[in-house]
Amino acid sequence: MDVDKLGFGDLSGSLGPVEKWPIGRLFALASRQAGPVVWRLIERHGISPAGFFTLRLLITAEDGLRPGEIAKRLLITPASVTSVVDTLERNGHVERRRSEHDRRAVLVHATDAGRRLMAEKGRPIGEDLWHLYDVVDPEDEPAVRRFLLRLIERFESYSETKGDGA
Repeated sequence: MDVDKLGFGDLSGSLGPVEKWPIGRLFALASRQAGPVVWRLIERHGISPAGFFTLRLLITAEDGLRPGEIAKRLLITPASVTSVVDTLERNGHVERRRSEHDRRAVLVHATDAGRRLMAEKGRPIGEDLWHLYDVVDPEDEPAVRRFLLRLIERFESYSETKGDGA
């Protein structure tokens, strides 16, 4: 295996045209660019990306979730969820309610205003995101999916067994 072709390559000079970059370098660049681009696409619609994904989760998957569960499903920190829910609540899009089954638990519910906002913004945002990621030809999708799943598995395995190593 030629490690130079898989990793980040020689960082001491020019890497040359992006088309010839090693896979690791291409993945790093795509990963670094993805977040800000997705955020800008969603913000064009007048809603914060975190607010959009939180409302989408509550409306399309399961309403009445604990903030910690929202964090887990959206792959963000509980502190971020608190801030997002505070803003959504202030704008009338969600409300916090005590659980009927466990009075200690606070659950986040979408309001009618939040549902109306998603009904208005959801489809256009979804179309923008679809166009962002529809670059994979259908016949290539299985290979791309295998690569990403293996990479995620390797990252998870590495972080569990190797520690931070820094």
